Amino acid sequence: MAITAFPMLFSLYLSFTNYDVLASWDQVEWVGLDNYRRMFTEDPSYWHAVQVTLTYALIAVPLKLAAALGVALLLNRERRGVGLFRSLFYLPSLLGGSVALALVWRAMFSGDGAFNDLLAFFGIHGEPWVNDPAWALETLMVLAIWQFGAPMVIFLAGLKQVPTELYEAAAVDGAGKFRQFWNVTLPMLSPVIFFNLVLETINGFQGFTSAFVISNGTGGPVYSTLLYTLHIYNEGFTEFRMGYASALSWVFLIAIGLITVVFFTTGRFWVHYSDGDD
Repeated sequence: MAITAFPMLFSLYLSFTNYDVLASWDQVEWVGLDNYRRMFTEDPSYWHAVQVTLTYALIAVPLKLAAALGVALLLNRERRGVGLFRSLFYLPSLLGGSVALALVWRAMFSGDGAFNDLLAFFGIHGEPWVNDPAWALETLMVLAIWQFGAPMVIFLAGLKQVPTELYEAAAVDGAGKFRQFWNVTLPMLSPVIFFNLVLETINGFQGFTSAFVISNGTGGPVYSTLLYTLHIYNEGFTEFRMGYASALSWVFLIAIGLITVVFFTTGRFWVHYSDGDD
């Protein structure tokens, strides 16, 4: 615990200083709340990074969970070769936020990449996706959504726990597949949905590697992929303003903590457990 606690507390101290990585310690000055004041009032890149990160998380996370649940429903039935398909769908999640995967993604969605070659086969003119400010962030979202294997496996485990008697009773009452999904599957799966929602939201806000690799660490083009974590990195390790980067990090930590509190506070209204306790 001390290995984690000391760096955190030290970064909290640095957030109130003008600490520069290249400067000596005798040049470090206590600036109080100046870093935080600058963040909210003087740094236009800060609010842009907040906007890009919120857009990324609010779109990519729901679509990723929807894809994971949809594929889990398809793979929940025991059929020939279903184990192979489960492994194939889970494989992208094993790659995680790897640099190699981001490099492949950048090459595939470049102006002369494989995706445009595929579109050209159907007579469609493609765009330089990763180099176009209108589409660069969307390519990152597609990469995040494509890695739905981990929540898919968790959804599969949750679906296995839904009693078949509930579906049989619903069928006897005349409920079709959609009503069974809405009135049986979703309520019984709500704890798993809540678990995946919290984890994937946190992961979504912490996205970094793909944005760094695809934009060469700049957040480009035109800062369209400047995620919050990339802004922290640039301030700390490119501009060497580690004091300001520490302040950015602590605001980020508090924001994620508040979002998590909101999830747990509102979860009691829609998360249902099989024992009847919310």
